[in-house]
This record gives sequence, C-alpha cells and structure tokens, in this order.
Amino acid sequence: MTFITLEHILTHTSFFLLFFCTFIYWGKFLYINIKTITILGKISMKFACFCITSFLLIRWISSGHFPLSNLYESSMFLSWGFTLIHLILENKSQNTWLGIITAPSAMLAHGFATLSLPKEMKESLFLVPALQSNWLMMHVTMMMLSYATLLCGSLLAITLLIITITKQKNFPILMSYFHLSFNSFIFQKFLQPIENEIFSYKQKKIFYFINFRKWQLIKELDNWSYRIISLGFPLLTIGILSGAVWANEAWGSYWNWDPKETWALITWLIFAIYLHTRMIKGWQGKKPAIIASLGFFIVWICYLGVNLLGKGLHSYGWLV
Repeated sequence: MTFITLEHILTHTSFFLLFFCTFIYWGKFLYINIKTITILGKISMKFACFCITSFLLIRWISSGHFPLSNLYESSMFLSWGFTLIHLILENKSQNTWLGIITAPSAMLAHGFATLSLPKEMKESLFLVPALQSNWLMMHVTMMMLSYATLLCGSLLAITLLIITITKQKNFPILMSYFHLSFNSFIFQKFLQPIENEIFSYKQKKIFYFINFRKWQLIKELDNWSYRIISLGFPLLTIGILSGAVWANEAWGSYWNWDPKETWALITWLIFAIYLHTRMIKGWQGKKPAIIASLGFFIVWICYLGVNLLGKGLHSYGWLV
C-alpha cells in the first residue's frame, strides 16, 4: 500500500511539473524571455525527471522486475527519456528553446500513461515466462530510449519544415497583433536588429532581420535534429539486435516477421535513409527533414499502433 501511495504522489507531482515546464517554455517563447523564468523551467524539469526516476525505481522494487513490462510502464519510461534528453541537450547546447519541443512531449507521454490507460493496464503483474529474462532490460530499454531520441530529433525536423514554409509577410504582423515584448523569444530570434542597428519598422529592414534570424534558427534546428537522430539510430539498432537474440531464446527463432518486428525494421530503414542522405549525399535542410518527419509517424505506429491493435507477439490488446 505504501508503494502504491508513493507511486500516485510521484506520478501526480511529475505530471504537474511537466505541465508547468510546458507552460513556462511556451510562455517564454510567445511572450517574454526572462532569466529567472528560464532558471525556474530548468529546475522544474530536473525535479520532474527525479520524480519519474523515483517512480520507476519504486515500481522496480515493488514488482521485482524492471518496470518495462506493460504499456503504462513503457509510456512512463518514454516520458523519462524525454526529460533526460532535454537535460543533456540543454546542458550541452546551452540553448533555452529545446524545452518547447521536449517539455510538451514528456507531458503528453506522461499524460497518456496516467490519464488515458485503463486501470487494469497500470497494475504491476508477474511476468510471463517469456519475459523472465535478463534481455528484458537490455532490449526494451534500448528500444524506448531510441524511440524518445528519434521522436525528439524528428520533432525538430518538423519544426524546421514549419519555419521553412512560413511566409515572411506574416512576421511583421506578429508584433502588433500579439503585443509581443521586446524581451520575448520571438523578438530576439527573428526581429532583433543586427549589430545594434537602430530598429526600423520599415518593411525591407524587418524582412532583412527576419531572413538572418530565420536562417540561423533553421541551421540550428537542422544541426541538432541530425545529431539527435544520429544518437537514436545506433540505440534502435542495438535494440533490434538484442531483441532478435532474445526472440531466439524465447521462441526458437531470431526473426518471426511479427508486426512489431516488421515495423521496427521499417523504422530502422527510414532513419537509415535519412542518415544516408545526410552523410553520403550531403543533403541538408528541407529534404532530409521531410524523411525525418515521416519517421516521426512511423515510430508512433511501431510503438503504439501495432501494440494497441492486439495483434502479434508484442501486443497489449487494448483496442480490440
């Protein structure tokens, strides 16, 4: 009973913190960029990561096995993965806009686990014989970390595409329409004058400033999307290979063309094509971002679509 109470406290606290982080990062993006708010967002994300980590550890102790045996636990682990990626990247890159992507991603994964799933799927049950293996930690951990990493990189690519296709004539309206502050993220990224020039409301100068800041942001998004996906791809590869070894031990065959296995292979091929176009063809910007954006939807089909339909050896059977 004590473990269950602690789990409830930690899940509710972490969800509130992630919601608060999302509010802070998007509020800073749309309205004002103050150092105190930035620090508050960082602290909230660290506490959220700590709460989810504590939840997973308590779940591990109470169940006696690594907490990745059902959809509820894997979704919480995915949320934890987003927070971990956020903390690592924010510390490494020293930028404050990553939270616009990672905070809502972690919150939505957390919300799906705690608010959407039936109560029966949240219960910790004894593992079936096929799952009672040391490969559970290796295989599922690698797969979930790869999902979190690839989804994060793909979301950056989708953001790049949105910024790329945004028409310039809409930008000068933003400041007067939304009453943006001169300290806001949007102003600093798009409308701030270069080299301390006097800000002019003349259309040509605004376009000039927008073009430079827009180009900077696109290059940054493209760079980080590539680097994050480059990290997620080997994790996915290790996850698939360890799963094949485990399948041979449990079912007597390395590959069974189970729906989950098939979609994992499709996911691997999509991101292999992405990396090939970047490393061999030298593509940058919009073209590889389209491939990564496709990968975003493929990952969700692989993780949730196949599982929830209740077909195959990896299914949870919730929708049928």
